[in-house]
Amino acid sequence: RVEGELQINSTAAVVDASKCKMYMKNFGEFFLNQIEHAGTIILSRTDSISEDKLAKAVELIREHNQEATIITTPWEELEGQAILTTMEKKASLEKELLEEVEHHHEHGENCDCGHHGHEHEHHHHHEHGEGCGCGCHDHEHHHNHHADEVFTSWGKETPRTYSAAEIKEILEKLEEEHTYGMVLRAKGMVQNKENSQWIYFDYVPGEVSIREGKADVTGKLCVIGSGLNEAGLQELFGI
Repeated sequence: RVEGELQINSTAAVVDASKCKMYMKNFGEFFLNQIEHAGTIILSRTDSISEDKLAKAVELIREHNQEATIITTPWEELEGQAILTTMEKKASLEKELLEEVEHHHEHGENCDCGHHGHEHEHHHHHEHGEGCGCGCHDHEHHHNHHADEVFTSWGKETPRTYSAAEIKEILEKLEEEHTYGMVLRAKGMVQNKENSQWIYFDYVPGEVSIREGKADVTGKLCVIGSGLNEAGLQELFGI
């Protein structure tokens, strides 16, 4: 509370995943208003429908809200803190990876990415015709650019399940630069189709790390690199 007024950190909507389409059709504006203004959307009964139907429910919701975090994991599999952290909008996986990459470059570590000193590119600003706003001129200060100006990123949230073997095969294929672009980092946590544990993975060129971990609110994955083939990555991960 501030000066006697209540402050709302986040708004959440709970949606029955099995009836999402029916609610949209029959309750129209009232239902859609809840979806459009929610910061977090919690899907219930996700364990009672198929993976394909769950993905379609997420797709329907995304048509009306691109920004909200959609919790697709059954509530009983999550720790309360995981839901609270999500609702308070803590750092995204993409932001976390970009910060790691920036730290990597600022300390002069060898990342094998082919971008050194004055060779840095400004993908995010200049590819979209925006002024970079960094105050740089010519090549003088390129080494001061942040990672999100140097590299592009591709990320998705997905309820899809994977096996550890599938993730290993996917990450190994990221080495094919001519197919997917120059991938500098990939990281994610996705639901395991073989047991109740989740698959947490990390990738840097030439090194793949896969481990089991606790459930997250929804599957997340992110790829950072240069010249990324986003359509190819989406097909590779099957989402």
